[in-house]
Amino acid sequence: MNSRRHFLAGAGLLAASAVSRVALAALPEAASQTSAATMPPLAPPSGRPYHPVVTLNGWTAPWRMRDGIKEFHLVAEPVERELAPGMTARLWGYNGQSPGPTIEVVEGDRVRIFVTNRLPEHTSIHWHGQRLPNGMDGVGGLTQPQIPPGQTFVYEFVARRPGTFMYHPHADEMVQMAMGMMGMWITHPKDAHPLIRTVDRDFCFLLSSYDVEPGSSTPRVSTMLDFNLFTFNSRVFPGIDSLNVRRNDRVRIRIGNLTMTNHPIHLHGHEFEVTGTDGGPTPVASRWPEVTVDVAVGQMRQIELIADEEGDWALHCHKSHHTMNAMGHGVPTMIGVDHRGLVEKIQKLVPDYMLMGERGMADMAEMEMPLPDNTLPMMTGQGPFGVLEMGGMFTVMKVRRGQKPGDYSDPGWFKHPSGSLAYEWTGEVPEPERGSAAPGGSADRARTTSTLALAVRKPTRHGAAH
Repeated sequence: MNSRRHFLAGAGLLAASAVSRVALAALPEAASQTSAATMPPLAPPSGRPYHPVVTLNGWTAPWRMRDGIKEFHLVAEPVERELAPGMTARLWGYNGQSPGPTIEVVEGDRVRIFVTNRLPEHTSIHWHGQRLPNGMDGVGGLTQPQIPPGQTFVYEFVARRPGTFMYHPHADEMVQMAMGMMGMWITHPKDAHPLIRTVDRDFCFLLSSYDVEPGSSTPRVSTMLDFNLFTFNSRVFPGIDSLNVRRNDRVRIRIGNLTMTNHPIHLHGHEFEVTGTDGGPTPVASRWPEVTVDVAVGQMRQIELIADEEGDWALHCHKSHHTMNAMGHGVPTMIGVDHRGLVEKIQKLVPDYMLMGERGMADMAEMEMPLPDNTLPMMTGQGPFGVLEMGGMFTVMKVRRGQKPGDYSDPGWFKHPSGSLAYEWTGEVPEPERGSAAPGGSADRARTTSTLALAVRKPTRHGAAH
């Protein structure tokens, strides 16, 4: 036992079975959080001061200072996460939530993280993007033994550079990350930094995706491509909180991607610059104005802007299927299909049958369609002018001149000044001029101005010829 204990301690990892009861009693408390609301920023009660972040639909892990070391306690465990009102998923996470709590430290801090494993299998934690001793990197089987169920390991290193990072398992990744095991790590600069501006609002969240069959609650971990729920911090619209800021605030948004694909994150109404990656702050000469940033798999992107336009501005992934919920990949396209006389016949056999997609999918947002338990509609959410027809990776940045410094509460929907809202035109609408394939031909002109009908021809058989 002594030789094993010396080996693990030398690697910076202490198994709980090798630690005395007195030492275990000295573990910092493992704080837990089950609310899916965005928690207020955690002002540092000890250690070096910093400007805290706000984790969208999440929270910051508390710590204690002991002999000059900042100590945290993470517990890997099964959790229940409300993805949005009406749907709860059974995931794996840390300290009661998926993602786990954000860890905030300051450049130069010596950090000690106790990790207790309450999963049914072994695990580890990789500190994504950190400069640290190799034995602290958290790759099970390569840089450390796996953390068995029921045991506690210790990681200890110095936070050497400021930036936006992540933590996640490097053990049975296909299962553990597909089940939601991840969290954010923010290292703040200890002094004024030439590439890191002081901001008024600092938000962060992780991108994750799940494949949860309608009516179920546990993700299918073997899915490689066909995910049906795309999330900001394991929440889908309308369950994602808004980012509430004051007009003319300098706003930083930190985004990490632990899904299986890239996500072009688009902000309406403002330009921003990419000021940081998981490699650190970007050189000033490399920055240019953007409205969309593509966040690839395993990457962090940090964007900054001046929120100088009042309003409710959409923030979302620009892959349109990623702003839908519980989408079925086998749903056929029915646009233009003539259902006349067919619906009544089908309803004699299937009383709950509903016509879908003949004019597009927008009608589905208002249909009171029966759904399996614990399942969300594909498109949902109410705005000030009706149904928003969104889901998944979608939220709103609310910019208000009356929002007070440090106030992150929701100001409600924007009230548009007179003359600044799109409206219906009730005057005369001239007929559009149309070109023709044969200039001057009356028959061609008649054809081009007539109403086009979509003819649908159904295949008569399956085979090589179509």
